[in-house]
Amino acid sequence: MSRFVPDGVGVAPPSPDDHCVLVAGRRLLAPFPRRADLDDLPAGVAWVPLGALDGVRVWAAGLPEKIDSLGRWRAWPSLAATLDEPLAALAGRALQIVTWRRSHRFCGACATELADVPNEHARRCPGCDLYVPMQLSPAILTAIRRGDEILLVKHTYGPTELWALVAGFVEAGESLEEAVHREVAEEVGLTVDGLRYFGSQPWAMSGPGVILTGFMATAAPGAEPVIDGKELAEARWWPLRELPEALPPKYSISRWLIDAAAKAAGGTA
Repeated sequence: MSRFVPDGVGVAPPSPDDHCVLVAGRRLLAPFPRRADLDDLPAGVAWVPLGALDGVRVWAAGLPEKIDSLGRWRAWPSLAATLDEPLAALAGRALQIVTWRRSHRFCGACATELADVPNEHARRCPGCDLYVPMQLSPAILTAIRRGDEILLVKHTYGPTELWALVAGFVEAGESLEEAVHREVAEEVGLTVDGLRYFGSQPWAMSGPGVILTGFMATAAPGAEPVIDGKELAEARWWPLRELPEALPPKYSISRWLIDAAAKAAGGTA
C-alpha cells in the first residue's frame, strides 16, 4: 500500500516527476498525473504542496474551470470510492485546501488581499498582520447501540436515502464528548453512556477543514428515539445482524463505525 506523509513544505513549481492533483470547482482530475504530463495548463497556476507519496512530492492546484483535454474529472465521493487509502485521503486533502484558498483570499479585518505563509497552509494580511490559518471544523458521529441493535437515521438533507449515524458539528467552547451528548439529545431525544472514542477522518464532502470524529455509545434498554422532523426524517433501531443495504460508503468513518459495531455483535454490514 502507498504511504502518504502530509506537509506544507515545498517551493513551486513542481518537478517533472512530481504528482499533481488538479481541482476545478468540486471536481478532481483522475488519475493523478505527473507534472511532465500536463501540457495544457493555463499560465499562472498556483501550486500548493500537499506532502509526499512514497517519497515523491505531491502538489495541488485549483483551476478556474475543467480542461477536458486533460482527462476525466470526478467528484470526490465517486473518486474516493474507487481508491485505496491513502489516495482517497490525499484527494480529499487537495480538495479541502484548494477550496479553503479560494474562499479565503481577503482579510476579514481590513479587506487587504492575503499573502501565503511559506511552508504552511495559512495566510497573513500584509495590511494589519492578521494570521489566518486553515481552520478545522470538527464534527462528531455516534454509533449508538441498544443491546444487539444500532440506531440509524435518515437525514432531511444530503444523501437522504442512506441510513446513517447521528452527527453534528462541535460548537464553540464545547468538548467532543459534550457535542455527542448534545447532538444525540437534540436529534433523537436520547441520553447515552459508555462513550468511547473510535477514530477520526478528514471529510472533503462537507467543506474545507472538516474532520469527523467517531464515537461508540450505548442507550438504555427500551429507549426509543424521538425526532423533530427538521434535520432527521426517520430514526429506528436495526438488528446488527440484519442491517439495511443503503448504508454510508465503505470509505467513510460512518461505515467503519457501523461495521465495527456489527463485527462486535457477530454480524456483517
